[in-house]
Amino acid sequence: MPGNLVHVGAMVQCAHLGQVTPTVPNPRVLVGRQPTVQMAAPWTVAGCPFPPNSGGPCVTAMWTVAATRVTSNGQPLVIATGMATCAPTGVPVTVTLVQPRVSAT
Repeated sequence: MPGNLVHVGAMVQCAHLGQVTPTVPNPRVLVGRQPTVQMAAPWTVAGCPFPPNSGGPCVTAMWTVAATRVTSNGQPLVIATGMATCAPTGVPVTVTLVQPRVSAT
């Protein structure tokens, strides 16, 4: 399924509305003058309000589904329609705002 490439400036959130940010940008591929992100790069979650007594808050996120046909340095790039999961809660990550010009499958 095609999706727009996710870049460092994209708005990405956990299911509890915490801000999800990449830790390792990929400067070799830029979209909108901002680096993209490879699937293997870990993401951090800040501001997740999920309470500790319920298993939260979300701390990190990892992508499990990314582009299959577009890579950089041999690694798939993250796309808006990909899938990611937060740890330790296991909730999904949602890309809510991303650049509209470059898509991949």
